[in-house]
Amino acid sequence: MAARVLNVNVGVLGHIDSGKTALARALSTTGSTAAFDRAPQSRARGITLDLGFSCLRTALPPHLGPGPGELQFTLVDCPGHASLIRTIIGGAQIIDLMMLVIDVTKGMQTQSAECLVIGQIACQKMVVVLNKIDLLPEGKRQSAIEKMTKKMQKTLENTKFSGCPIVAVAAKPGGPEAPESENPLGVSELIEVLKSQAYLPSRDPSGHFLMAVDHCFSIKGQGTVMTGTILSGSVSLGDNVEIPALKVTKKVKSMQMFHTPVTYAMQGDRVGVCVTQFDPKLLERGLICTPDSLHTIHAAIISLKKIQYFRGALHTKAKFHITVGHETVMGRVMFFSPAPANFNDEIQENVFDFEKDYLYQEEYLSKDSVSSEENKENDQAGEVQLPKQQWALLEFEKPVTCPKLCLVIGSKLDTDIHANTCRLAFHGVLLQGMEDKNYTETFLPKLKVYKQKHKEGQVERVMDDYSVIGRSLFKKETNIQIFVGLKVKLSTGEDGIIDGGFGQSGKFKIRIPDGLKPDTKMVLTAASKKKSKGGKGDMTKEDESSKNDSALPVTISLIFKRYVFDTQKKMIQS
Repeated sequence: MAARVLNVNVGVLGHIDSGKTALARALSTTGSTAAFDRAPQSRARGITLDLGFSCLRTALPPHLGPGPGELQFTLVDCPGHASLIRTIIGGAQIIDLMMLVIDVTKGMQTQSAECLVIGQIACQKMVVVLNKIDLLPEGKRQSAIEKMTKKMQKTLENTKFSGCPIVAVAAKPGGPEAPESENPLGVSELIEVLKSQAYLPSRDPSGHFLMAVDHCFSIKGQGTVMTGTILSGSVSLGDNVEIPALKVTKKVKSMQMFHTPVTYAMQGDRVGVCVTQFDPKLLERGLICTPDSLHTIHAAIISLKKIQYFRGALHTKAKFHITVGHETVMGRVMFFSPAPANFNDEIQENVFDFEKDYLYQEEYLSKDSVSSEENKENDQAGEVQLPKQQWALLEFEKPVTCPKLCLVIGSKLDTDIHANTCRLAFHGVLLQGMEDKNYTETFLPKLKVYKQKHKEGQVERVMDDYSVIGRSLFKKETNIQIFVGLKVKLSTGEDGIIDGGFGQSGKFKIRIPDGLKPDTKMVLTAASKKKSKGGKGDMTKEDESSKNDSALPVTISLIFKRYVFDTQKKMIQS
């Protein structure tokens, strides 16, 4: 029996030109097909344009189990170019351990910060690598490394990577032009740190097979090879796999892991799958899966959190670049929260309850967002109360194919690349996809998101003990008939019911089932007397006091809610 090989995926992330590819090259012993800037345009520009993969094998350390075996680190070299951040997000979903590469002469840069954000969303452990220490003058090298190490520790203090290992290296002393004979500095120490940080990632061969393909090429007389990382499930020789983007199903003819033929591969493995011939140009990257296991969706409900480094509010109706599965598309968002009474409900993981009512929000609620009206009512202590969980409806500009419950990231990738600002806005989990093109008619009416409406008017005069005439609640052209029967409250405490219109100017009649209070009647009668007297000039003391009493008009409050997706626009009162 062959010795067991444990595969751990290590993401090599960092700002452009921090030396990620050189580091991956110095670490790795076996390059895979996608490794080391294969793309001609990438080699010419000296930057990584797509996820490159290579691997490093070492003896299995004792903390990972007894017996002989090998630990294989699959190094995922993620591009550092800001415009290529969508590629990194695609890669982050398969990363177990992250190496954040920092140019020791420059420290944290915009993209290093963005990589850190992606790591916090998608990864459990991190090692910081201070690269290019050969550029520091030898006499001051040690103190410069110590200074940068302290700085990095401070940066990571409030993240989940607080206290993570920081290792100083020179992956390619002398830079890209230096002869290959120059030995890298600190790399063997880095390998020991990686071994100490390696853990048994949770791998599950059950469930549907799903693989993220990042490279595709054909071999004459054999078929087309797709290389990638298995995100879930497992695959064996002879299995049928679907390529949803091309709407075809192909049979697996052979498989390899880093140039070794295999008959089986499972979640977390990096593998090349050879299937019957098709044109590789049609699928540079994307997903392959168990036939019929992915869905193509036009809209989705997600549970989400704002990324703390994103400056500015997240507004409903705004457009974001939405990365979902392995695709990035434009999408419009609508935020909503639990009803205020349920703000403290426990978080519901991975499910969405269509039975509950939800409150529409003009923006994602956070400490720095303006508290909405409903919150102000909720908020006695002067502190904005925030819900434990918030959701968004995403509507995509073009359909996306993705697994259920996958990671979703929203970003503003059109922000100026050189602006020193984080472009990642929110992250979340896809809870419910809408496959029907006509989802606005077939699906959205099931989503009970409401807006709280609050209208105010004034009592104009009393008709009798049980009815008053109101004004300023409706416009002249409003059809008052649709409001008949709705409950209102007077500022003096009485409950009333809208009985119908009165005249043509938007006035209306209110019935007060329990009758007006004597005090209210007095205030209103005094007010209307004063009106009829208006302009007579002789004001008695009695009038003065009634003037003070009626200085405040009696207001009428109408509160109701309306469901955003209710086609009949019904007004509902509790």
